[in-house]
Amino acid sequence: MAAVTHSKAVNTSPFYSIQLRKFGVTAIVTMLALVIAITYLLPFGNMALLAVKNRDQIVASSDGPVWPMEPEKFTYQDKTYDVYNVPFEDGTRELALVTKGRQSSEFIDPANPDAGVVTWEGSWRTLEQVSTVVPHFENFNTAWDMINFPRLFGNTLGIALIGMVGTLLSSICVAYAFARFPIPGKNILFIILIGTIILPSQVTLIPTYAFFAKIGWINSWLPLTVPHFFANAYNVFLLRQFFLTLPRELDEAAMIDGATPFQVLTKVIIPQSWPAIISVGLFHFIFAWNDYFGPLLYLLGRPDLQPISVGVQVFNFQYGARPELVQATSLMAMVLPLVIFFFAQKIFMRGVVVTGVEK
Repeated sequence: MAAVTHSKAVNTSPFYSIQLRKFGVTAIVTMLALVIAITYLLPFGNMALLAVKNRDQIVASSDGPVWPMEPEKFTYQDKTYDVYNVPFEDGTRELALVTKGRQSSEFIDPANPDAGVVTWEGSWRTLEQVSTVVPHFENFNTAWDMINFPRLFGNTLGIALIGMVGTLLSSICVAYAFARFPIPGKNILFIILIGTIILPSQVTLIPTYAFFAKIGWINSWLPLTVPHFFANAYNVFLLRQFFLTLPRELDEAAMIDGATPFQVLTKVIIPQSWPAIISVGLFHFIFAWNDYFGPLLYLLGRPDLQPISVGVQVFNFQYGARPELVQATSLMAMVLPLVIFFFAQKIFMRGVVVTGVEK
């Protein structure tokens, strides 16, 4: 009898190979991105854990669990007792130690205290104490009151919003001029403007401070807000790149209908440029929120006008021995920028991508 051999067909089509290769590349990229994200977020996770611990938990976490753990307690007849894992023949039970003894000890079952005392033969010192997660969210309330967060938030919000309005007004006008008007030597002027991006701030620090001191602007918000009404090279570059992607035919159609250059800007250019405009606004808002050196330099003598970046740093210097409060203040300072970026991330990412592409 002839033997019949059955072989399973193997799909070796080019389409199958291409799909398998794409899946492999996608899996590797996803895994790499996940590893990078976890590595990046680990410090924030440690910050959040440290912010909800007390001193004893911080000391215990040096050679123990990283979570905010505390020994579990049980109150019985107006007295508090520690809870231990007690082994029995039928398994381990969590019992509260009420009477300690060398050879035997007495326990109470927290789940059924009316059952009475349970006697266990053995040394209670060999038992493992039960721990439970006890986060101390009151650290945030303590830090909030000690640092006067409402005042710091109000100052920071005022500086950031005023500067953002000035940045958008000036940068939009300058970018519109570079993108649409036939200015003589426009390219050279634009190159000079972009060249200021690489100019170190330390070069202009002393002359700028001397000028502001001469006109009496020190110890006020003016040095932190007024300069932003004179545009910024980085923001002008982003907006100009976006404006160049808009068809000039739209401008010409509006001008045929009698629109002035200002009306073209407000009725044609700006309505189509919200992704780039919002991106520029967010860039400046985050910059103003995190700016430390400028407010420290110009508001050193006015603590009541200082923003959150300076206030948190001063608090850190004063209460460095309380790391839980230091981390709590840092987390609260990060909340608003994170919330803004979370809700505006689609428009923000679209604006960043499009402003780097010119038709």
